[in-house]
Order: sequence, then structure tokens, then C-alpha cells
Amino acid sequence: MAHYGDHQLQIYQAGLKGARPRLPMRMEDLEDAAHAVLSRESYWYVAGGAGEITMDANRTAFDKYRIHPRMLTDVSERDLSVTLFDRILPSPLLLAPIGVQSIIRPEAELAVARAAAATNVPMILSTVSAHSMERVAETMGDAPRWFQLYWPRSPELAASFVQRAEQAGYEAVVVTLDTKMMAWRARDLQNAFLPFLNGQGLANYTSDPWFRDGLERPPEEDMWPAVRRWAGEFADPSKTWKDLATLREATKLPILVKGIVHPDDARLALEHGVDGIVVSNHGGRQVDGSIAAIDALPGVATMVNGRVPVLFDSGIRTGSDVLKAKALGADAVLLGRPYIWGLALDGEDGVREVIKRVLADVDLTMALAGKAQFAEVDGSLLVD
Repeated sequence: MAHYGDHQLQIYQAGLKGARPRLPMRMEDLEDAAHAVLSRESYWYVAGGAGEITMDANRTAFDKYRIHPRMLTDVSERDLSVTLFDRILPSPLLLAPIGVQSIIRPEAELAVARAAAATNVPMILSTVSAHSMERVAETMGDAPRWFQLYWPRSPELAASFVQRAEQAGYEAVVVTLDTKMMAWRARDLQNAFLPFLNGQGLANYTSDPWFRDGLERPPEEDMWPAVRRWAGEFADPSKTWKDLATLREATKLPILVKGIVHPDDARLALEHGVDGIVVSNHGGRQVDGSIAAIDALPGVATMVNGRVPVLFDSGIRTGSDVLKAKALGADAVLLGRPYIWGLALDGEDGVREVIKRVLADVDLTMALAGKAQFAEVDGSLLVD
């Protein structure tokens, strides 16, 4: 039986023939290498945030939680599988929604989609993608995929988006709640760079029948009216929990809410019928000085108490991160910025390599900690 950890041996075997990894192995070095090849505007749009206190906390907070390995347990056969919404997935990893990937590489989400399909890791496609949800779905074939919704102002547009996703074979809708407006992001402001104003990342809008009906001229002829219409639709700070009912009526797909860091919001989400929760602070991109996502996870997981899946996002870099998140209450995790650095450096192959490395690290670290099944990982894995 092959294990994800076998990727380590493949790297060493290639070394016998003089081959070295094309991408830096350490995540910090991977990001530095991507920084070197990207424009200042593109790099900081992905790497930056609302200040950097929360971004730093998302990583340093993991250090408080220590793994307590156990010995002489049979870990010869390992199982990383998880079940989400009746689909058995071979690993607990999903690719987080990251928008406007065309600023990183022209093939953008299509390259990521191919890598996700090749590794059987679900991709969560951002609303603000450079390629339409239908084109990405066609690229992925039968591979698992979810759609992330930036909840627009108009209910008609929201309904159109989620219904298109359902028809295109997406298996869940992830509604991002923490972008009721864009945060003050000093790096992007210094660069005076917002890619949407250049018409980038708007493929799902410009391909949407309802959105196009509101334009006097098609975006192929004049993009600026479409950009203005996008700006009026992108977010709606007046939405409340009761508005979830309207979204629920528009689709049969499971609805998850992303951006939950407070137990009371988890309770309200359950009361309003959501099917899953993603603990996330948007990678530190929205509220600087907010609670680190990993510190928010235990309280949310306790409130949910297994009633719906709890996923974790914001700060995952290594195998031990994934296991710590599971031990603190997550059923699965989202990997974000690292796969974008792989995309920047080597396109589809770079994304695939980053995914393989993270999964190998999860597999090996789990075994070395004394666990053979990801489902067995719980709070006992961590030092009290």
C-alpha cells in the first residue's frame, strides 16, 4: 500500500541521480523564491494583509500547541481519509479559495484545478476567479470541487452564482462572511493596486446572465461599466443571519460559512441551518489584531459539538499544523498561500508538488506521533 509519505523517498532516490527539488523545500524559502519572480504588486496582494499582526499570530499561535508522540503503535498502514457531505476524500486537505490568480500566472485557476484533480484534493474556487466556474469545472472533470461565494448585494446575482455552481458539478457552497467590506491593507494601498479595477478576477461576473443583463454594453466591448457594476455588487454590509434563508432557497448544495472565529457566531450559524463552518480570519487580511485562527478553533468546535463539519483555514503550512488543527477540533483543513507560491514558480507542476509535500508531511508526522488513522487524532495528541 502506497502512502503519501513515499514522496520523501522519491526525492531521495532522485538525488542519487543528481536531481535536486526544483522548488525550495522549506515553506519560508518557497515564499521567498516566489517573491523574487513576482511583481511587487502581485506578491504583496497575496502575501499582505490588514497590517501584519494577525498574519504573524496565525503562524506563531501554532507554537503554543505541542505534539506528544506515542511509541510502539502499529503505523505500518495509514489512513488520512475524511468524509465530508457523504463523499470520502483520501486526505483532510482542501485548497482554500484564493482570487484573481491571473496576477500570479496567466493559466491561473486552470493550472490549480488540474493539480487539484491530479492529487484528488478538492479545490474551492473563488468567486473572483480569472476563469469562469464552468471552465474550471470542465478542467477538473469528475474531481471534487466546491464554490466560494462572496455574497453579492443582489439576491438575484447570488442565486445565479450558486445555481450555476450546482449545475457545473460543484459539491458545496462556502459563503465568506468576513468581507462585508475590504479592509485597510497598507501594502496594496502603497502599491495603489486593486486588480479588479483592471477587470481581473471578474470572469464569474462577466459570464453571468443576470449580471450581463444589467450592462448597456457587453464587457467584451467595454469593461469599465462591468467593473463599476462589480463594485456595487461585491459586498453588502447590511446582510444579517436571517438573509441565509434566501440563499438556502436558491440551492440544494450544502452551505458552509467561512470566517467564523467566535463561538456565538458558530451557535447562530447552526441556528440558521448551515451545513458546515470554516474557522478562518481570512489569513489576516481583514481584521488586524484579531484572534489567531488556531486559537479560535477549540471554542468553535466545542460549540458545534460534531453537529456539522468544522474546517480550519488561516496558517496551515506543515504536517504538524494539520494534525494540531485536527486535535483542536477541525475535521479538515484548507491550504492557502503555499500553493500560490508553487503556482508562481512552476505552474500546475508547482501546485501539485506543494500539495504532495504537505500530504507527505501529514502522513509522516502522524505516523511518528503514533497514529495510524487521521480519524483517531484528537486532543490526546497534544500536551496538556
